[in-house]
Amino acid sequence: MTALTLSTAGAATLRADALVVGVAKGAKGPVVAPGAEAVDKAFDGKLAAVLETLGATGAEGEVTKLPAPSGLKAPVVLAVGLGSVPEKDESFSAESLRRAAGTAARALSGSKKAAFALPVEASEDAEAVAEGALLGAYAFTAYQGGDSDAKDGRNGVKQPLAEIALLGAKPRDKAFKAAAERAIALTEEINRARDLVNTPPNDLTPESFAAVATAAGKENGVKVQVLDEKALVKGGFGGILGVGQGSQNPPRLVKLSYTHSKAAKTLALVGKGITYDSGGISLKPAGHNETMKCDMSGAAAVFAAVVTAARLNLAVNVTAYLALAENMPSGSATRPGDVLRMYSGKTVEVLNTDAEGRLVLADALWKASEEKPDAIVDVATLTGAMVLALGNRTFGIMSNDDAFRTSIHEIAEEVGEQSWPMPLPAELRKGMDSPTADIANMGERMGGGLVAGLFLKEFIGEGITWAHLDIAGPAFHEGAPFGYTPKGGTGSSVRTLVKLAERVAAGDLG
Repeated sequence: MTALTLSTAGAATLRADALVVGVAKGAKGPVVAPGAEAVDKAFDGKLAAVLETLGATGAEGEVTKLPAPSGLKAPVVLAVGLGSVPEKDESFSAESLRRAAGTAARALSGSKKAAFALPVEASEDAEAVAEGALLGAYAFTAYQGGDSDAKDGRNGVKQPLAEIALLGAKPRDKAFKAAAERAIALTEEINRARDLVNTPPNDLTPESFAAVATAAGKENGVKVQVLDEKALVKGGFGGILGVGQGSQNPPRLVKLSYTHSKAAKTLALVGKGITYDSGGISLKPAGHNETMKCDMSGAAAVFAAVVTAARLNLAVNVTAYLALAENMPSGSATRPGDVLRMYSGKTVEVLNTDAEGRLVLADALWKASEEKPDAIVDVATLTGAMVLALGNRTFGIMSNDDAFRTSIHEIAEEVGEQSWPMPLPAELRKGMDSPTADIANMGERMGGGLVAGLFLKEFIGEGITWAHLDIAGPAFHEGAPFGYTPKGGTGSSVRTLVKLAERVAAGDLG
């Protein structure tokens, strides 16, 4: 785990393996960003010229390493691109700082300590740099370097940057201290969510996921209730049971409850937790199974959000429901054509067993509705259709309340998560009519992501504000790392959910 400290030391005097500075893209070449004055002085005021000679432009994501001159305690200077120079009277955006810090932290993996001298004018800047650096330093190495003869058990596997010293911050200032504490709590839980998503499905089953949630709840003062397969049968959770009945690893429904004595509102979060999705009897084609350990990303996100809310002591009640199951084909698996009786009492004709996420969510959403929260937000890697519509980096937002949908979209933009509001066209509902049951789990092929949202809407209690986040695109990144986004699990939507909880605590439900 990467450590973070706020340092009062000067950039020239701090001992570290590397010193990180920012460089922006100016009209006539690279421009050294604020925070790097002492470093520029050590280069006789010619740092920008040296960087330009080395081919640097200041473009976002660009990294240039160069040996430090005499006068600096660090042996290496790493210049990271921040993008275009801000307009007059403006400063670098929080997201540009986040991405630059993340890029630098990734470039310094294997180092023990790095000092970050990026532009920090206010506590919000310090928080953005801290978030980006701590998220960028993440690496999932639990299953690598297992050579028992290696002294450290790592067999040469490069470890994440161990320590980050944030320069320009004010350790004694309450705002800066609070910003650092928030960044640490938030990123630790996002990285825990990433670990869960990256864990192989033979080790992350519904039962083991529930055990992780139980342990984290005890550690952070969050009440945890786990319904096992017997309790699910007794309670009539036909959706979760129907999806999980083909697996040797039985399903679970986990409820995590964080309460605050001064809370005036309650926010319920529901996460899809398919620990592995083969498609069931409607088996996925070759090439579509390899990353299906990530189909529990929604459950990981809401789990991380409720624990973060507890760590930040937010004045809001937050409850998370993790609908956990493994979707496998076997002699006991649900078949296309089967009818399931859901927890709500409605019956669902299963036309495609690979449309299983909506089935487990339906039970959890109705269970959440019973407690009459002020709002429900569900998060799921629900449909490939949403990826086709919005790409790999943007999640879709659907809601039964336009103002709430707009509020979540604005919050996502504020915290640096790409999202887009999507409609719930009423005419698509007819496609899910079933001659056998109350509703089918499939409808029209076109607009499939919206059809899934309309299905979920059927399981929201009357009068309850609800939103659905389809994170199928950004939850799992298969390409090269960029900014603070690693390869593999990303922790998508956690920052949005935490900021929403903070807004609700402040009296603004949106």
